[in-house]
Amino acid sequence: MTLAELALAGRLARRELRGALPSFRVFLLCLALGVAAIAAVGTVKESIERGFREEAAVILGGDAEVSFTYRYAEDAERTFMSEIATNVSETVDFRSMALVDGPEGSERGLTQVRAVDGLWPLYGEAGLEPAIPLADAFDPPGDLPGGIMDPILAERLGVEVGDTFRLGRQEFVMTALLTHEPDGVSSGFSLGPRTVVLLEDLSEAELLGPGTLFDTAYRLALPQGADIERLEREANAQFETTGLRWRDSRDPAPGVQVFVDRIGSFLVLVGLAGLAVGGVGIAASVRAYLEGKVNTIATLRSLGAETRVIFALYLLQIAVLSVIGVVLGLALGALLPIVFQPLIEARLPVPIVFGFYPAALGQAALYGVLTAFAFALWPLARTGDVRAAALYRDGAAGKFRLPGAAYLAAMAALAAALIGASVWLSGIPRLALYTAGGILVALLILALAALALRALARRLARAKRFRGNTTVRLALAAIGGPRSDAVPVILSLGLGLSVLATVGQIDTNLRAAIERDLPDVAPSYFFVDIQNDQLGGFVQSMQADDEVSRVETAPMLRGILTQINGVSAREVAGDHWVIEGDRGITYLTEAPPPEEVVEGEWWPDDYAGPPLVAFAAEEAREIGLGLGDTITVNVLGRDIVAEIAALREVDFSNAGIGFILTFSQNALAGAPHTHIATVYAEPEAEARILRAVTEDAPNITAIRVRDAIDRVADALTGLAAATSLGASATLLTGFVVLIGAAAAGERARVFEAALLKTLGAVRRSILWSFALRAGMLGAAAGAVAVFAGALGGWAVLTFVMESSYRFEPISAALIIVGGALATLLAGLAFALRPLAARPARILRAQD
Repeated sequence: MTLAELALAGRLARRELRGALPSFRVFLLCLALGVAAIAAVGTVKESIERGFREEAAVILGGDAEVSFTYRYAEDAERTFMSEIATNVSETVDFRSMALVDGPEGSERGLTQVRAVDGLWPLYGEAGLEPAIPLADAFDPPGDLPGGIMDPILAERLGVEVGDTFRLGRQEFVMTALLTHEPDGVSSGFSLGPRTVVLLEDLSEAELLGPGTLFDTAYRLALPQGADIERLEREANAQFETTGLRWRDSRDPAPGVQVFVDRIGSFLVLVGLAGLAVGGVGIAASVRAYLEGKVNTIATLRSLGAETRVIFALYLLQIAVLSVIGVVLGLALGALLPIVFQPLIEARLPVPIVFGFYPAALGQAALYGVLTAFAFALWPLARTGDVRAAALYRDGAAGKFRLPGAAYLAAMAALAAALIGASVWLSGIPRLALYTAGGILVALLILALAALALRALARRLARAKRFRGNTTVRLALAAIGGPRSDAVPVILSLGLGLSVLATVGQIDTNLRAAIERDLPDVAPSYFFVDIQNDQLGGFVQSMQADDEVSRVETAPMLRGILTQINGVSAREVAGDHWVIEGDRGITYLTEAPPPEEVVEGEWWPDDYAGPPLVAFAAEEAREIGLGLGDTITVNVLGRDIVAEIAALREVDFSNAGIGFILTFSQNALAGAPHTHIATVYAEPEAEARILRAVTEDAPNITAIRVRDAIDRVADALTGLAAATSLGASATLLTGFVVLIGAAAAGERARVFEAALLKTLGAVRRSILWSFALRAGMLGAAAGAVAVFAGALGGWAVLTFVMESSYRFEPISAALIIVGGALATLLAGLAFALRPLAARPARILRAQD
């Protein structure tokens, strides 16, 4: 194309655009909503990441942290920390039971206790209610020490400020509620609300005995300009075999950071589904606009305009409109997080620094531009099919025809660029590919379903069974006719409903597994920190209880898998979860049932040779371990090198006792350790069992399985809510497309209503016909969405979550009903004008 031709196309495009904006309302809305959703998610994600960077030391509780399991730092480790740091704050973290004496007996609640020193927190401030100095909260008037408690736990136990509670055998005064724990995010997931006390006040509590499950953390305030990377290397080099774990402000809460990255990236992918829905609206809007420009294009043809000039004329218009839509979307996406800042900060327990983030907005703009052109190119290509003869006959309608090879290649390139950008920028390339593939498959299924529906409607309209039912025949004829809006309606609404159906199927199946499967097999309680001298009495009392059906116990230690075959475990296993942090380990005094040993042989009960270990079979296969391999596990600062003698089938699905590593008895029996127990009892006996155990042995911690399940369910609720919010944005875009399709077809329905009135039809019959066709299209879109959602839910649960899948009919029925209602409302909103039109005026105006 020459510069003169391009200039001519530009002048013509500028003139046509002067009054064309109202025709592109759906185009602009679809594009703006899709871009806004992605921009908003990206902005929130960037805001959280900036908060992590700027508040890293506060999140961690220091510039660096050195932590241990089961033990305090030894003299050499303390010396090293004091030499490199200006201040060192020591904290101990463990689970316990908080007890409150009431008029009707004792109330008990599981709590995650943090015992701190006088320097805590090194950075940031603890939020207390009432707002009193932290030192006063730990040292109230009177003889008892003070403690601060999470409001949830205080409400559960019925305690108020000034009341007393017990941890073990030590009484405390609750002096304040803990409204903000500055370094709480870095502590990770816990089963119980927080209680904070001074470490020195636990000396009489008898909670931290030999083998008790606890973690110690030493937060370091480093000198200004300290080389953190060098200090980490030194710490790991000096204490490689002691079980020391180093973490610093470069990555203060890796688990939370990974979760934020993953959920943010996933929501961006859901936003891309919304853009795909918007793309359907973009294509429909451009097609409708160009159909109204047939006479203009034919006139230009008759005046000698080349195909490339006409194509450039409308391509430039789409480019300008795309820029407007993207800018509107970016403005909305940048504004929404600021408007909802209080709500977002209340829902996320991480620091957030809201602002203008060009990278997030640039990513959204890229997705928007690629989507706009990818979907607009097909209808734009049809400008080349209009001939000058269209001035003398109806040229708007024509047979379906594929664009030329050049146009198809350009659309394929744009689609590849869009998918490539999502794979490259999302941070989760595998999921991005799956999502892109799922969207393409869903679009294909929906398009085929729409075409099949049109063919079926045409056949049914001529069927004998409907010959006496004019209303139904009119609805079917409209769906199967050449100007049917079945394809845009089913594509736009169906894709949004497919996303929502997939989320619903996954969420319902996970909840069903929690609510339906686990209660049948799960124990009532986990009891931990049972001392050796308490085990016999505990088991005897449980077995003597008629309402206890079963009790199981096992020795319990924790260790860190540091080496595999003499090589760093991380080099061999990568980021496998087994080597992340410390793992529970045990030993057996008797061999397990033979069916549990899937490979190798179990050692004799009186085995006294070099340490042997049985590894969980599935995890061993994932890591690549086999019989004869050696592993090094650090337990209480001592390395235990053991040979893998057997692979054992470990079933974690029944919520019972299960260990990845089971050692020979001679390897661990001499180490300080406690025992864990699972107790299976009738629900009505649970409260009595809890009182009996904790009154006799206050150091024993009880974890109610139902409470743990509820915590997991709460986490699933938040995740499902975030995903459903993204799906709702997709649905909103789909509804905009529906309204656009209904508005575009209003003129045709006006003529149709006028013709039917002339033939004797009454308004009620015409209205029923309009409503029936809208309901049929919505129900069809919902039905196809249910199929796609079931397929997607099955794939995610089977291949990603490795769980069973069962079709959930209630949410599926709601999806179908919702689709029918959405199209019905959109259709009826534009039915009033056709019903009110006067036939004589409408028919007289036709050529």
